[in-house]
Amino acid sequence: MPAFTTRHLSTVAAALALALSVPASGAAAAPDLREVMFVGNNWEGTADVIRSTGDFARIGRISVIPDREERMAEINADPIRWIYFQAIRNSVGEGHDQFVDDMYSTPDGGSVVVSRPSFADVVSVDLTTGEIGWRFPVSGYRADHMAVSPDGTRVAVSASTSNTVHVLDIRTGAELGSFGTGDKPHENIFTADGKYLWNMSIGEVNTALDAPWLDWTKGDRRITVVDARTYERVRVIDMRERLDAIGLGDYSDAVRPAVFSPDESELYFQVSFFNGFFEYDVATDRITRTKTLPKNPATGEDRTTWVNDSRHHGLSMSPDGAKVCVAGTMDDYATVVDRTTLQEGPLVPAAKPYWATVSGDGRHCVVSESGADQVTAIDFATGEKSVSVPVGDHPQRVRLGRVAADWTGPATD
Repeated sequence: MPAFTTRHLSTVAAALALALSVPASGAAAAPDLREVMFVGNNWEGTADVIRSTGDFARIGRISVIPDREERMAEINADPIRWIYFQAIRNSVGEGHDQFVDDMYSTPDGGSVVVSRPSFADVVSVDLTTGEIGWRFPVSGYRADHMAVSPDGTRVAVSASTSNTVHVLDIRTGAELGSFGTGDKPHENIFTADGKYLWNMSIGEVNTALDAPWLDWTKGDRRITVVDARTYERVRVIDMRERLDAIGLGDYSDAVRPAVFSPDESELYFQVSFFNGFFEYDVATDRITRTKTLPKNPATGEDRTTWVNDSRHHGLSMSPDGAKVCVAGTMDDYATVVDRTTLQEGPLVPAAKPYWATVSGDGRHCVVSESGADQVTAIDFATGEKSVSVPVGDHPQRVRLGRVAADWTGPATD
């Protein structure tokens, strides 16, 4: 069996920069681009574009639902789609529509590709005009997390209700392949060489059957690894077996956000209901360490009140691999953990932090505070907050990307 190597998603930006700096012989020079961060405001249907370093100030904003009226007309004309639309609003959406889950810019910095849960699709939005360039309806009724290949040419999207991952050409939206997963596919990660794709399925997170003894009702949760050229399955990892092996049979095996070490030998991952994370050794196929983080005394212990079963949701790692940044979603803090000692740093207050990524210069962990409509940068070296920047309604995913150097937003009449 081939060795599997994976890297932290923040390295995607470096790969894109390399590709853009070496134009093909005889081709026109690439336009001047600047690195930015895209912040998806899920309940608002916008993406804020902020600086990727420094003061993280907002550069511009783009609507990712310019076709809202058309999509709603389709949904209202189809009883089954309408039922699913309402179910998404009243369950995972906490009473709100979910208009942007994930997003990545195209290699030329001309468009941003967005997964839209409530509309069950992926669209490419032109950053100059604000218009939709292409649209791909996913199978089933909800689109979720995405991943971009290291060369920036392919984007993978989880179709939650059909247990499928679609892989698309990022420029055209054409489907290049697809594969089956466990129940409710969630996170996707390409390997460094682009040859393999890992998917984590989280099972059913919207029921009230949250007691440990009812864990079996949550469905088939597993990591599925496929060949990213043929989309054939090459490995399945069931964390239930690995957790049971270390005496943690009462812990959920629903792998949530995950990040790999720089040498790609270890996976750090969160699971449903747990305030902390695990370290998994890829070569030996076993969980090697468990990190339990502090509970917020103000957080109730009723699991049914935790958003989508995720007590903690969001992980990133400093480029040197020394620090892990954790979004303590239901405990209302974020913290930087020393990877060697697993000692956490200061608990930085944050309102329902939902994601964690790495700044363009690698010096900060950037978390989205979905409960405060802002993103906050935390210094990896000190573990202290550096700055918070206001964004739109209910920010979730934050991704590095590229826009034209002089971009400030779509042109308006």
